[in-house]
Amino acid sequence: MNNQQDQIKLLEQKLEELLSKQESFAKNLMAAYKEIEDLKKGQFIKVTPLETPETPVVDKVIDAPKIDEKEFTVEKVTPEIKTGANEKEKSPEPILEASAPVVTESYVKTEVPLQTSNNKNTNQLPPKKSSLEKFIGENLINKVGILITIIGVIIGVKYSIENNLISPLTRIILGYLFSFGLLAAGLKLKVKYLNFSAVLVSGAITMMYFITFMGYDFYGLFPQLVAFGVMTLLTVFTVVAAINYDKQIIAHLGLVGAYSIPFLLSNNSGNVTALFSYMTIINIGILIISFKKYWKSLYYVSFGFTWLIYLGWIVKDYYYVEDFRFAFTFLSIFFILFYCMFLAYKTLKNEKFQATDVILLFLNSFFFYGIGYYLLDSHATFGKELLGLFTLGNAMIHFIPTVIVYKKKLVDKKLFYLIAALVLTFITITIPVQLDGSWVTILWAIEAATLYWFATTKKITVYKNLSYILIVIAFISLLEDWSHLYDLNPSKERISPIFNSNFLSSLLVIIAFGFITWLNKAEKFQDLEAPKKAMDKIMGFLIPIGLLIICYLAFSLEIDNYWEQQFLDSFINYTNEAGNLGSTRNYNLIDFKSIWLINYSLLFFSILAVANIKLIKNSTLAIVNFVINNILTFTFLIGGLLIISTLRENYIAQYLGEHYSIGSYYLYIRYISLAVLAFLVYTIYWYTKQDYLNLKIKNVFQIFLHLIILWILSSELLHWMDLAGSSGSYKMNLSILWGAYSLFMVVIGIWKRKKHIRVSGIALFGATLVKLFFYDIADLDTISKTIVFVSLGLLLLLISFLYNKYTKQIENDPKDL
Repeated sequence: MNNQQDQIKLLEQKLEELLSKQESFAKNLMAAYKEIEDLKKGQFIKVTPLETPETPVVDKVIDAPKIDEKEFTVEKVTPEIKTGANEKEKSPEPILEASAPVVTESYVKTEVPLQTSNNKNTNQLPPKKSSLEKFIGENLINKVGILITIIGVIIGVKYSIENNLISPLTRIILGYLFSFGLLAAGLKLKVKYLNFSAVLVSGAITMMYFITFMGYDFYGLFPQLVAFGVMTLLTVFTVVAAINYDKQIIAHLGLVGAYSIPFLLSNNSGNVTALFSYMTIINIGILIISFKKYWKSLYYVSFGFTWLIYLGWIVKDYYYVEDFRFAFTFLSIFFILFYCMFLAYKTLKNEKFQATDVILLFLNSFFFYGIGYYLLDSHATFGKELLGLFTLGNAMIHFIPTVIVYKKKLVDKKLFYLIAALVLTFITITIPVQLDGSWVTILWAIEAATLYWFATTKKITVYKNLSYILIVIAFISLLEDWSHLYDLNPSKERISPIFNSNFLSSLLVIIAFGFITWLNKAEKFQDLEAPKKAMDKIMGFLIPIGLLIICYLAFSLEIDNYWEQQFLDSFINYTNEAGNLGSTRNYNLIDFKSIWLINYSLLFFSILAVANIKLIKNSTLAIVNFVINNILTFTFLIGGLLIISTLRENYIAQYLGEHYSIGSYYLYIRYISLAVLAFLVYTIYWYTKQDYLNLKIKNVFQIFLHLIILWILSSELLHWMDLAGSSGSYKMNLSILWGAYSLFMVVIGIWKRKKHIRVSGIALFGATLVKLFFYDIADLDTISKTIVFVSLGLLLLLISFLYNKYTKQIENDPKDL
């Protein structure tokens, strides 16, 4: 007991010590908060000595900004020594916390000086110029100045010319001297004023271009070759200056001037060789720049100028000249120069391609291919034979740098994938150029599936977008193939069902689209972290729809084609009893085609329902499929049964029986169709039981099911009456059938305690009575009227008896679910 009491006392002492330390800690914490607030207000600040293992007592003064010099005393305060967690006694060495200095009882009075304009102790930087001020002062003014200078020179030269103040040679010399002086001044100022110097140099070059033009065109002081050489030197100097200054403005001025040279110096000689050669020199200069700089605007201008000039010549003059070798040579030169230009800097600097780079690369490739295709196609001798080879050659042109990039790992993967996509693009174009028919569609579909697989597994967006294009092209191509291949006429060659190239192409496209759909839905290929793009969402919705359309149409077209061929092949010539010649076809085959297309539709969407319920489990597809199945049900009840009845009537009447065999198959088709309908109705019932759809139409479906059964029974009654030759009493028999079925519905409703079935049965009986009094009675004889009235009366009494007998059960019906 004594030991236990000692332990209790010891624990109580420890508890008191902890509580006292807690109070001390709280006070220190509040004091620290107060000191922070006082410091912010410029009041007294507590001095905090920093604890170190070597010096447990520290004197420290926190310096504060001062206006005048003052001395303050500092009291020494011994900081509280902390103990470790496992020590029972206080340790002579303090446990330090570097991030939290201990506050002492010393105070220092601080005064925060106000910021004044006369405060010399502040080390603030002078305020910077605003961005607008900087732009105007350093960029805009000098450009406007050089432009005004150029305009002034032009006005002065124009005035001297109009008034003959100076001789032509003197004018040109003075112009060159002024330009060289401006150029020298620009070069002199380069070290200290780079931007200003660049403006002066570019202005001087521009002046020299136009002075050279004036000396050649206005005065004829030197021949065209000399002027051409001078301006070429100016272009070279422009390229060197642009790289040296690292300023695009110099390159742009030189480039515009260079492209204007052939037109400024043109004497209508039609020397296209000189024009294209000069353009080649310019583009070589820009290619040299592209190894050092990546100036997009410079490439845009040169790209646009070159192709516009070349296309203008092709459209305007090539038809008359038809110099194929000349045109194709420069076409290839321009293409290769721009191709290297777009790849040079990116390849050397290992930079990523932007969207504009991709667009330019593709435009350059398709300009080359499009113009080259036109040149070959318009060649009278051998051009058309080389179209496929030329297209494949374009693919090889892009394949070579693709291999180099891949082997040497010069750039990132995106550039490799981009150039490889160009290879695939031209291989794709080669297919329709070299081949025709369904093979084009097959190869496009296979290529689309391959690209989509590669894009999905490697996460390459450009390949996925390219596969989307191919998917659309393959789908349209397949529709076009169907429009030609299934367009039958009596003279066209017959094709065997299923085993033909048309269906083979459809089947391969189905496999390709199915593979793409599976890739799009497979979880292992999904990047759950990255949000889907709009195009991926749209195509993810459209591709499965396209797959279903192709699957449905592929088989329906085969069915349609088979019966159409049978109908065309049934043509015969005959001689009638009067000896007259005639011809006919078996028109019953058209009815067989119609009913088989309906049966196929029922079967297709029934199988789709089973696949969706068991495997796919897509709610959107389920709703669409459910609606279509209901529509198809009524289509069969309204149209399909009518076609079947027509075939039965033709069997009984043996319509065209003297020319064709009208056998029992005309009757059996009825029960094949009813079996398919039963399968379809079962899938509708199956959908109503799916929890994820939450349709809540169980009662409606039960009424719908009884309606279908009654409809079929009525048709079956007419069928057998027609076969028995007693179709004249079909009104009476239908009324009795409807009355009996209404009794059946009432009985089922009472037995299963389903109010909606009972009410439907009574409604059916009411419709039967309306039919009897307003439709049947006018055509019935006395015996028939007696039979139908007695039968319906007895049925009505029986229904009333059942209601009276099971009154309590009916009143206690549970709510229909």
